[in-house]
Amino acid sequence: MAGRLPACVVDCGTGYTKLGYAGNTEPQFIVPSCIAIKESAKVGSRTVKGVDDLDFFIGDEGIDKPNYATKWPIRHGIVEDWDLMERFMEQVIFKYLRHPPLMLPSIPS
Repeated sequence: MAGRLPACVVDCGTGYTKLGYAGNTEPQFIVPSCIAIKESAKVGSRTVKGVDDLDFFIGDEGIDKPNYATKWPIRHGIVEDWDLMERFMEQVIFKYLRHPPLMLPSIPS
């Protein structure tokens, strides 16, 4: 096991998502569990063309974007929008933990 990173731990909550690696005493990152998408974009449908579906922000960046709708994919501890949740998780792992999502062993909670 020498040279391998520990498992990535992601705790998604209604308000905040906590990220870190197994074995750490506390999360390395705590970010709001929100995603900001363009008002006209419809996730998971054919109305989004080209790179428009890549035009979104997560966490603190997404809260104050004027021309974007801030969505919270988790309500009362239950994922309500899996398309947004997938985009959020991919970006969180890549942006904050700096690894391609499929390269890490993970422990979602």
